[in-house]
Amino acid sequence: MRQRGKLRKRRGMAVFVLAVLAFTGPALAVDEAPVKRQEVASGAWKMILPLGLQADSAYIPQDNPMNEGKIELGKFLYFDPRLSKDDTIACATCHNPFHGFADPARTSLGVGRQLGGRNSPTVLNRLFSAEQFWDGRAADLEAQAQGPLTNPVEMSMPSHEVVVKKVTAIKGYAPLFTKAFGDAKIDMKRIAQAIAAYERTVVTGNSPYDRYQAGDKDALSAAAVRGLALFNGKAKCSACHASFNFTDENYRNIGVGMDKAKPDLGRYEITKNEADKGAFKTPTLRNIIQTAPYMHDGSEATLLEVVEFYNKGGIKNPQLATEITPLNLTAKDKIDLVAFMEALTGDVTNADPPAELPK
Repeated sequence: MRQRGKLRKRRGMAVFVLAVLAFTGPALAVDEAPVKRQEVASGAWKMILPLGLQADSAYIPQDNPMNEGKIELGKFLYFDPRLSKDDTIACATCHNPFHGFADPARTSLGVGRQLGGRNSPTVLNRLFSAEQFWDGRAADLEAQAQGPLTNPVEMSMPSHEVVVKKVTAIKGYAPLFTKAFGDAKIDMKRIAQAIAAYERTVVTGNSPYDRYQAGDKDALSAAAVRGLALFNGKAKCSACHASFNFTDENYRNIGVGMDKAKPDLGRYEITKNEADKGAFKTPTLRNIIQTAPYMHDGSEATLLEVVEFYNKGGIKNPQLATEITPLNLTAKDKIDLVAFMEALTGDVTNADPPAELPK
């Protein structure tokens, strides 16, 4: 379901600059992560994190400290479709709060209903991530926020200068920029910094898994408990989906799309390193049940299909990651793994769209 201007709810359903899990040591198995609630701070701004999240892994660039005005401004910009060429596409169109801050389509539609090439990754818990996009081409959220604006298939603005002029023409934004930055100057750097600041407040934790780790042994079903053991053991999931955010922020080739005549080469296009052909960033598994479909191309519709993909050992190719091997899971194992991943769905902060946009 595409969102045009308004978001529709689908029925049913630094100052801490420790780069995300620098991984200088072995990855923690997920059931070893600390679970007490922690506080992340940037200058005078503070946020109590949901249960299970770790403040010392937050990434906030030193040149973009957080404040409430910047977060408020960024939220308006994030949900404002007027930042696109024809006023139809906002950041929230493809990273939709009603779909786990992702997109229920395999690949998103941009201006003029043009089809994008990759599945929209979730914005959730990007506070704990430096590099962005499936291929890591953006160094941080500030860089990422600028890309879709002028991408001809996405928001299709002619230039960043035109974006600035369009935002400047919306008079209601001037006092918001003053509140955020101390004066009413509007430029692309500030627009990106504000969007990034807002996105860093969109975090999720306090899932049944986190409550189980905190001592509530009734928080997980028996199937989910078995799935947790499989996740850290036989299924080898925690080799890549590591620690509290269920990702090591690394890039791997698992074979998705490598059987096509012209496969998407992912990280290779950035590094030109032969070993990076077909490698994509390991996504977080938090709130994973909300962010279907899966993989960088949206080729797997359900979590059970994802488990089946890994069970067969991915798709063989010369750059296949060494971690990807046949798993020999039973039918019950697969169901238990899905039950565990479903238990990673938690509370989301600062997710409600604004009641109205600046005029």
